[in-house]
Amino acid sequence: MAVRPLKRERVVDLLQDLVAIPSPSGFTFEAIAHVKRLAEAAGIKATVTNKGGLVVGNHPQPRLVVSGHVDTLGAMVSGINGDGHLAFTKIGGPLLPSFEGNYVTVVTGAGQRFSGTLILQNPAAHVNKEAGTLERKPENMYIRLDAEVSSKKDTENLGIGIGDYVLFDPHFQYTGSGFVKTHFLDDKAGCAVLMDGFLRLGAARLKKLPVCFFFSNYEEVGHGAAAGFPASALEMLVVDMGVVGRNVAGDEFSVSICVKDSSGPYDYGMRQALARLARDGRLSHKLDVFPFYGSDGSAALAAGHNIRVGLIGPGVSASHGNERTHVKGLLATRDLMLAYIEETLG
Repeated sequence: MAVRPLKRERVVDLLQDLVAIPSPSGFTFEAIAHVKRLAEAAGIKATVTNKGGLVVGNHPQPRLVVSGHVDTLGAMVSGINGDGHLAFTKIGGPLLPSFEGNYVTVVTGAGQRFSGTLILQNPAAHVNKEAGTLERKPENMYIRLDAEVSSKKDTENLGIGIGDYVLFDPHFQYTGSGFVKTHFLDDKAGCAVLMDGFLRLGAARLKKLPVCFFFSNYEEVGHGAAAGFPASALEMLVVDMGVVGRNVAGDEFSVSICVKDSSGPYDYGMRQALARLARDGRLSHKLDVFPFYGSDGSAALAAGHNIRVGLIGPGVSASHGNERTHVKGLLATRDLMLAYIEETLG
């Protein structure tokens, strides 16, 4: 019996468009500009911060900040090897076995773009019997350029140098059964939820509601929401990925409500309200502890902001690798976010 395809929701389209724009930490200006254009086209004010993040909203004194991070994992050229191909350093914590074989784009300081592939050093099984077992780490891997180079000088003549960004292809797929498969659901899934949320609320409603949507741009390296959101904020609702894996409760079809991560517990009152709203709205949800995890809320609290912080997000399988979630998890997250905004501020 054939399975009837699920209706394609706007949040999936928003996610696909955003995922298509590479945005590793420090190289997020194109993604931020995309979100800014979307908000302004809907009549919603969007302001780029000094650090390059984005504040979206029409109320002059927001009490609630809903935060997601547009920056992702990535890499940067750290050297040019003797054969002209590239050494690299990681940006954030990509699981390299999941990125091995990925096609990449190297962006030079002058804006030129060169394609390549992330591969193992001496990767041919016919000459390297350890190719299948060697640890995948930067010291054992390199960027193979799609250019006729055989020396460091050849590559330098192309304009490629240390500090150039390496952008991974995301390989986005949406299945008829409702799954979203792509790199960088952390946290472009959360950002798509925010975008769908501010579009659903609309310009007029956002003039009355003291809320703003904050798109941070350095979360993956630890200081995304340390600054940049309005000083009037009393609460921050972080929308980031929920963890799916062994010894956690989350799944791809639910919204996760994080009660504690490696930075400590989240605000008890906020998580109680979120759990009640999820129950009342009959939203599939899981309360969960994330053992190796930090968020924009962690950064904001560590920076000394006197705010209450809660964290929700769609369950994401295989985080920092070949990630997957489901449209049901995205919609449950969006609906819980909107319910919290309306109850708290409406």
